[in-house]
Amino acid sequence: MNILKQLVLAKHRFSGLTRHCRALRSSYLHSSTDASIEVHSPEQEVVIALGSNVGDRLDNFNNALELMNKSGINITRHACLYETAPAYVTDQPNFLNSAVRAVTKLGPHELLAVLKQIEKDMGRFGGIRYGPRPIDLDILFYGKFKVHSDILTIPHERIWERPFVMAPLMDLLGSSADCDTVTCWHSFSLLSGGLLEVWEKMGGESLIGKEGMKRVLPIKSGLWDWSQRTSVMGILNVTPDSFSDGGKFVSVEAAVTQARLMISEGADMIDIGAQSTRPMASRISAEEELDRLMPVLEAVAGMPEAEGKLISVDSFYSKVASEAVSKGAHLVNDVSAGQLDSNMLRVVAGLRVPYIAMHMRGEPHTMQNSENLQYDDVCKQVASEIYSRVKDVELSGIPAWRVIIDPGIGFSKKTEHDLDILVGLPNIRAEIARKSFGVSHAPMLIGPSRKKFLGHICSRIAADERDPATIACVTAGVLGGANIVRVHNVRDNADSVKVCDAMLKQRSTKNLS
Repeated sequence: MNILKQLVLAKHRFSGLTRHCRALRSSYLHSSTDASIEVHSPEQEVVIALGSNVGDRLDNFNNALELMNKSGINITRHACLYETAPAYVTDQPNFLNSAVRAVTKLGPHELLAVLKQIEKDMGRFGGIRYGPRPIDLDILFYGKFKVHSDILTIPHERIWERPFVMAPLMDLLGSSADCDTVTCWHSFSLLSGGLLEVWEKMGGESLIGKEGMKRVLPIKSGLWDWSQRTSVMGILNVTPDSFSDGGKFVSVEAAVTQARLMISEGADMIDIGAQSTRPMASRISAEEELDRLMPVLEAVAGMPEAEGKLISVDSFYSKVASEAVSKGAHLVNDVSAGQLDSNMLRVVAGLRVPYIAMHMRGEPHTMQNSENLQYDDVCKQVASEIYSRVKDVELSGIPAWRVIIDPGIGFSKKTEHDLDILVGLPNIRAEIARKSFGVSHAPMLIGPSRKKFLGHICSRIAADERDPATIACVTAGVLGGANIVRVHNVRDNADSVKVCDAMLKQRSTKNLS
């Protein structure tokens, strides 16, 4: 079931709640022309929209988030990132748009003053209304309150007519309201289905990916619209003990030759790992991992063939991630989603690169222990645990617009669990969407390549005999919504991906006609 259908079903849940909340918030209504009126109350949850179309738009966002956190606006959740065509005044550059949920003790007018000061500090001075600006910060919601004064109206009066505001706002919500405050935000729409119904009436997900609004992930020096086609990530293990190709590419020369081959066969990304994460693998130190990794990384990054390609570092050590990014890696792939190094999330936040957060219980040495293999509903529990990790990621300062999720095929899973995940990717997204539409929209990576469960099913003891089975998994995964496939055999899987993408495009064309 796709997310739009989830919205249609979910909106009916809010009708009773919104009626209750309209009655509740009537006692909290603040309506005044006196701009000095403030709400003296405990910490309030707020929603703030961000926009930028002057200078380095992404850097403007990063700086604005940093200044907000330093000013008593504690950000808890981030929307996806959108590149949008300008509205109202159309003769200007495209915007980046997003939004955040935060908590603050500032009153509404104090909050407004802080945001205006941040805009000023970042170079916004007057200009034409709706014209170009380095940063635009608008208060969409403030707790359960309505505010009316000469200088401030909350909810923001133009929410209901702006898809570029509604899309990121929806990302901050889920199909189930997570608190009374969110229920009140839904009630402000005056529709029985709340904000879900407003978004649906605008066109909802059908608006995303069109010329006027793209959901993007910042990577390298550009913005990546991952919805256009599935990306192929080639695996380059520079380890002596990986389950499939341990020892084959430990020399720089062999590694570079393999990277060059994978790129020629259609790899969009090269994922370089210097520590085995196979089941029961023993952990090596960050220093030993760096000794293996860095000569290969620097050589691959310097290849002419690597121009325009992405390089990922596969590590759960923050020190390795930091050193790798300084030498040319563009993203960090962490099988532990921050659980094996307490500094990882903080370090990646500072690196400002995309972060792949994978589902795993325990660590490679313990992940297949019986206690880590207990699931009642593997898709539901994997979704819940991924969401929990992404919450920690966001609270550490990594915006959701830089997160890629991975359900962790083969990690803390039995064969039946891996199969359930492969056929249940839409269910994982739908389950995450109950709590966060934004996280449910994140790019999804799957890595079934040559995994042990394929050997069990196909009676293939040797890992390199599992390529046909891998292609079957990749096909199922792409048709189920995967955006990146991580594979050893690039050539054959790249062909599978091209066919799947063509099928999906054909299906989309049929649905539109």
